Amino acid sequence: MSEMRMGGFQPLPTVIKYLIIINIIVWLTQLALPGMYGIRLSDYLALRYWGSEHFRPHQFITHMFLHDDSGVRFGFQQGFKQGFLHIFSNMFALWMFGSILENRWGPKRFLNFYLICGLGAAVCQELVLTWENITIAQEAQLFFDQPTLENFRHIALKYKEESWYGFLDAWQKLPPDSDALVWQAKHEVSLLVDAFRNGSMVGASGAVFGVLLAFGYLYPNVEMFIIPIPFPIKAKFLIGGYILLELYVGFRNSGDGIAHFAHIGGALFGYILLKIWRERSRPRS
Repeated sequence: MSEMRMGGFQPLPTVIKYLIIINIIVWLTQLALPGMYGIRLSDYLALRYWGSEHFRPHQFITHMFLHDDSGVRFGFQQGFKQGFLHIFSNMFALWMFGSILENRWGPKRFLNFYLICGLGAAVCQELVLTWENITIAQEAQLFFDQPTLENFRHIALKYKEESWYGFLDAWQKLPPDSDALVWQAKHEVSLLVDAFRNGSMVGASGAVFGVLLAFGYLYPNVEMFIIPIPFPIKAKFLIGGYILLELYVGFRNSGDGIAHFAHIGGALFGYILLKIWRERSRPRS
């Protein structure tokens, strides 16, 4: 596994080229279909929580070929502007680091590695979603059993539901046992539970994080320049720091809409696969 394959270095090797082409075509299709036919690919191909009625097993694979199309409800142009950074950053990192790996491993091994990392990201995301859905369901049930202002405020603050803050202020000024207030609060909590159950994840980021991990693992002392840092940083520190940052932000629950633990899952499965390959390549006595 440690030797460069013969045949010379290709700046755009086969698997990388086709992955980039497929991702771009799928993303443009995501942007075009809603306006043309009223169809959103992400409704069918994005990864859903296994407890959602919209979950399908194929989403473990298909999600990694989709990218952000949330802006498409405002038209193709706005969707393009909003999602461009997402797909560009993923495809650029895939080309920059993945090309070196594919030249080293060959197309078959690289493609297997990429897909396994993407699957690992999906598995970790499902585990996180399971924990989150169990937690919100328990807290919602507590509120339904005891629909008090304090229990409602706890959910609003914990899940950063800023749109509820005005309702909280109104509730403080009115009788706390008002049937209309309690009904509205229960409705809002039900919507939040549904949002957790039916949320979705798209993007190649989990698989790309596996690629980043592999590059840092195999080429730890390669020095890299990252704008705006004015000095070179070794790959092991740059990529290791990036992964630790993802771990920190994930536990911090920043509410930024990014599946940080999916990124960690992609890197984790990449590391496990590298260790397995290295162990298999060792000479037996």
